[in-house]
Amino acid sequence: MKSVKKKWIMVLIICLTFVVVLAGCNSSSSAGKTGAKAAVYSKGKPVTIVAPAPPGSGWDLTARALVETFTKEKAVKFPIPVVNEPGATGAVSLSQLVTQSKGAVDKISVTSTPIMVNYLRGNSDYSYKDVTMIARLMTEYYTVVVPKDSPYKSLKDLLNDVKEKPQSIPVGASGDDQLPFALLVDEAGGDAKQLKFVSYEGGGEITNALLNGDLKVAVSGISEFSSQIEAGKFRALAVLSDKRLGGVMKDIPTAIEQGVNVSYGNWRGVMGPPDMPKAAVKYWQDVIETSLKSDTWKEIAKKNQWETTFMKGEELQKYLDETNHSIEKALQKTGQEK
Repeated sequence: MKSVKKKWIMVLIICLTFVVVLAGCNSSSSAGKTGAKAAVYSKGKPVTIVAPAPPGSGWDLTARALVETFTKEKAVKFPIPVVNEPGATGAVSLSQLVTQSKGAVDKISVTSTPIMVNYLRGNSDYSYKDVTMIARLMTEYYTVVVPKDSPYKSLKDLLNDVKEKPQSIPVGASGDDQLPFALLVDEAGGDAKQLKFVSYEGGGEITNALLNGDLKVAVSGISEFSSQIEAGKFRALAVLSDKRLGGVMKDIPTAIEQGVNVSYGNWRGVMGPPDMPKAAVKYWQDVIETSLKSDTWKEIAKKNQWETTFMKGEELQKYLDETNHSIEKALQKTGQEK
């Protein structure tokens, strides 16, 4: 009897051990699924955020605004240095991201309309379809500015002159920012193909050219000119939004108000390298979505006249495809396609 009892005890112990081990495996498997997202960045290694243009550009302002928000809101637990990678209105940085960082998790980049415009014009081998699009952050509207002592007092004054002598009025704009001004001229009855654009890498360079007298007019996102407008050094002739904005732009009429039916906004977002792991993409989508609801971000957005328009996933993909199609049609209309 004792022998039989011992055998049953041994069997019971083995069964209990098996159950414990199995439960441990299941628990580990479950933890692996729920913790996968966090585990990607659990070691505290730095993640670079790239601004594909010089300091002072819209991309640079956006990257630093994100870092400021992540830091103040303690949204991440690792360093996020900003690295400027200027060249060909973002095409150089995009090429490096696609060809050198495939599958990486330690590099994200700010992006916007040029990722579409450059490709459609034939100035880049890559588009938004070649990277991992993480999220759209916001929309920034364009403004047309002139130096404070310019003879142009309204958008109509400027466009009338441009229609008559387009080659005598140099217009400063980075590569992608030429399109909204071309649409203004086209809508006003001018020949957009005859415009004399002077290309710059970003708002900092354009600002200097205007202040030095090298340019008579320029177009860019509001944030790149807002400090000069507020200081009275630049006169904004129009904002390309559907309705008037607040802050430094509260007294600036829209182009539509002035009889030129054009509104044009520049979306900005964050992208990762091709084949970025899904866990890393989900991590950044969650961090960004939460951060954009914070007071820190709201204050920065208000100052820069940014309209927060967060998107991710299928909604973002649909928006990108539709926007790309619209830009392609606009480039054809103004003779700027490749």
